[in-house]
Amino acid sequence: MDVLLDIAEPGTAPKPHDPRPRERRRVVGIDLGTTFSLVAAVDLQGKPACMPDSAGSVSLPSIVHYPGVGGAVVGQVARDLAITHPQDTIASVKRFMGRGLTDVAAGGYRLRAGSGGMVQILAGERWRSPVEISANILDELKKRAEEALGGPLHGAVVTVPAYFDDAQRQATKDACLLAGLEVLRLVNEPTAAALAYGLDRGREGIYAVYDLGGGTFDISILKLARGVFQVLATGGNSALGGDDFDHRLAELFLKEMGIAQPTPGDLHAARRAARQAKEGLTTSATASVRLDRPDGSPYQREIDRAAFDVLTQDLVRATGAPCRRALKDAGVTLEELQGVVLVGGSTRMPAVRVFVADLFKREPLVDLDPDQVVALGAAIQADVLAGNRRTDDLLLLDVTPLSLGLETMGGLVEKVVPRNSPIPTARAQDFTTFKDGQGAMAIHVVQGEREMVDQCRSLARFELRGIPPMVAGAARIRVTFQVDADGLLTVSAREQTTGVEQSVAVKPTYGLGDGEIERMLRAALEHGAADLDRRHLQEARVEAERVLHALLSALAADRSLLNADEMATIEAAMTILRGAMAGDDQRAIQEKIQELDRATTFFAQRRMDHNIRNVMTGRQLTDFE
Repeated sequence: MDVLLDIAEPGTAPKPHDPRPRERRRVVGIDLGTTFSLVAAVDLQGKPACMPDSAGSVSLPSIVHYPGVGGAVVGQVARDLAITHPQDTIASVKRFMGRGLTDVAAGGYRLRAGSGGMVQILAGERWRSPVEISANILDELKKRAEEALGGPLHGAVVTVPAYFDDAQRQATKDACLLAGLEVLRLVNEPTAAALAYGLDRGREGIYAVYDLGGGTFDISILKLARGVFQVLATGGNSALGGDDFDHRLAELFLKEMGIAQPTPGDLHAARRAARQAKEGLTTSATASVRLDRPDGSPYQREIDRAAFDVLTQDLVRATGAPCRRALKDAGVTLEELQGVVLVGGSTRMPAVRVFVADLFKREPLVDLDPDQVVALGAAIQADVLAGNRRTDDLLLLDVTPLSLGLETMGGLVEKVVPRNSPIPTARAQDFTTFKDGQGAMAIHVVQGEREMVDQCRSLARFELRGIPPMVAGAARIRVTFQVDADGLLTVSAREQTTGVEQSVAVKPTYGLGDGEIERMLRAALEHGAADLDRRHLQEARVEAERVLHALLSALAADRSLLNADEMATIEAAMTILRGAMAGDDQRAIQEKIQELDRATTFFAQRRMDHNIRNVMTGRQLTDFE
């Protein structure tokens, strides 16, 4: 008679059988993106869906504003503040995750090296790590999900670019921990996309997933068969994405405006105009651009799609080499591909789609929303890991994005876990001593594809002591690498004759230390209620400042439409609002905003009538037919 053998994770005991039906767990999938972030969950019918905010938008701009006092402002409001408060508003923080000062471009921000080596950004009168900034974005998504699902979350699957290294993955997990999210698993973004795509369409075969997001490019070759999603190879560029297209266009605008040394405000304004133009050119042949020069004079120009394509063609072509390399690593020919799946908002650009079709010799599959598909796939994986599915009809086999190895004599790298190795995995290799009587061995763990240590990323160092005195080459030290399902690493070294052993869970240099995370978590717990109050107060102040800024701009343009008494009334209402902003009463600020709105309604209507008259002057109705 055949029986089933229950197994458990190494080092744990099998769980006793419980015949009671298990309560459905509230879990989500999170796409923590460079430009936008999304959160999704699987409903009772087994269908994944992204969760919208109160305005109905499922995409949360990955932008955080830090006022001088109070909590963070995340999303669309933060985006609106980027031009007026550029150095206190952080966008594309994903590019800084797990990176040192020499790894990144400042981009108008004030940067320094943090205590652990990871770059820090000065915003809101305080130095902040990318981990903390990302945690603010994750916290916003968590609140959205908990409100939609009706209770606290039990965990989340969070996606990362396939080409994220160990430091970047650890930084992502640290951000989740700081936001109070239990990470069920980190999943590569292209893998999550294929997960959603494969289950939704029931397709099988070998697929290429071309993922061009806001800050990163990934290419993965996956094999889909009977619910098994196996990554055959992966590659990409963690410093290439849609932001680079924006920057290229913004540089053109600044050059034409004669701005050689742009301020942070100039940069934000130019990049915002560039992003809007890029998005407009996705569906139209031309786009209009309008900016203000430092002297106040307007800068206007039209840009057509052909000119934009020429300006950015090298960026598009830069995605080709990783694609060809991934196909070679997977041992797959173009003829063996069943299709090419596009992921990431940047794949909406027509030039990208033309390039992909030419590169893979087939039209890409574009029938799924490239912005949402990663979050949907993550939600499906979260549902499986939480045990909400009745059958485990899904198996996800991912791979290591980069090789893991050790430094050997002469500064060489000995690769122990080659890139594209399926994970979780464990690999061991024997080493020996270099000198007679050597009683210790320094273990230097590195990551990368280069042959020399100084060309790879250093992950960890530790020493194995207590090696018995022997002649050189006699000792046998077995070094074991264990990579878990998140792609994170533990390394152990054991001298075979004595059994002396040392191990290290690799916490990359650029990750937050446990003590720092504990301190920040404790502070969040102790001051949670007060922080929430300060957040609401600051949000009201931010909204008031936005309203005042818009009104001042309108007055600068059309003050002539008001008489002295009307101007005095508006100025009085503005003064009252500024007074409320100086206080600590959130409701008072909101009331004064409404009062100012009522006091200026006639001015808004008058401006509209004035503009219509200007348009109609000298023209006939037939001109508008």
